[in-house]
Amino acid sequence: MTLGSQLAWDDTVLPFQLDRSDIRGRVARLDGVLEQVLRQHDYPPVIEALVAEAALLTALIGQSIKLRWKLSLQVRGKGPARLIATDYYGPSEDGQPARIRAYASYDTERLDLDAEPFSQIGEGYLAVLIDQGEGNVPYSGITPIAGRSLSDCAQTYFAQSEQLPTRFAVTYGKSQMAGGVAHWRAGGVMLQHMPKASPFVASEGGTGEGGLLNHTDILAGDEAENWTRANALLDTVEELELIGPSVQPTELLVRLFHEEDPRVYDAQPVRFGCTCSEDKVRNSLSIYSAKDIRHMTTDEGIVTADCQFCGAHYELDPLTVGFEAVKKPDAE
Repeated sequence: MTLGSQLAWDDTVLPFQLDRSDIRGRVARLDGVLEQVLRQHDYPPVIEALVAEAALLTALIGQSIKLRWKLSLQVRGKGPARLIATDYYGPSEDGQPARIRAYASYDTERLDLDAEPFSQIGEGYLAVLIDQGEGNVPYSGITPIAGRSLSDCAQTYFAQSEQLPTRFAVTYGKSQMAGGVAHWRAGGVMLQHMPKASPFVASEGGTGEGGLLNHTDILAGDEAENWTRANALLDTVEELELIGPSVQPTELLVRLFHEEDPRVYDAQPVRFGCTCSEDKVRNSLSIYSAKDIRHMTTDEGIVTADCQFCGAHYELDPLTVGFEAVKKPDAE
């Protein structure tokens, strides 16, 4: 395999379907995107790992949203890792790349640099939000932090909020090609049972952690057997197969699921992208009075704002912001 064919699958999400099992899925590889996300900040490795997993899950989940929609994943905890936030922006039109951005907020003094990353979240919740654009009410779903990883939390979210059995197999970390420089890379596979016409609704608690639902509470009969078989096949995947780049996603699917009649669709390219702008900063400040704006004004006589996702820095004339602005932004 040539280097070019290896790189062709980097920063892509490949959707597929297992026709025999009535299961859909996606294979994702993040390379340059993840490196750009993490390059914006100087996170300690324990936080970088959480951001890497969250970004990968966001790419796997977000591929299903429609054009111009936005999917956000937020993890909030009472531990040192207070917030992990990611955004996935659907392509503006067919053939265009999707965009991902992410950032984290954490308590440096409480953070255990030698601990397992997931343990630094503590009690909290995972939320999935979908913005369908102007004129539509955003959708949101929340599930408690459970299991041993963010992937476990996402699986619980789909079982609990969507009644969709879902499985993630992911890996991430610093990778280095021969003669190259170490950089972050991530890869994973997502399996999801196709939705039913009449979703299951539990009348009592599930059999998962804390009474939450899992696939055994939703599927029965042939569906349960098919799901178990597909998951057993996914259990054989190796980390190097997930993260690549020597194994192409199409080859991986054939190796894992050749007996399940895998069918692949067009791959979705993914890029790093932030939507911050001066206009959006001004809009966010439009709810404040002149008195509030004065409190925000620095000794140098400007109002500043920094984007937590990409690090962009904005400096504004205080007389041009707030609902009592006395000058237009372009006024001298």
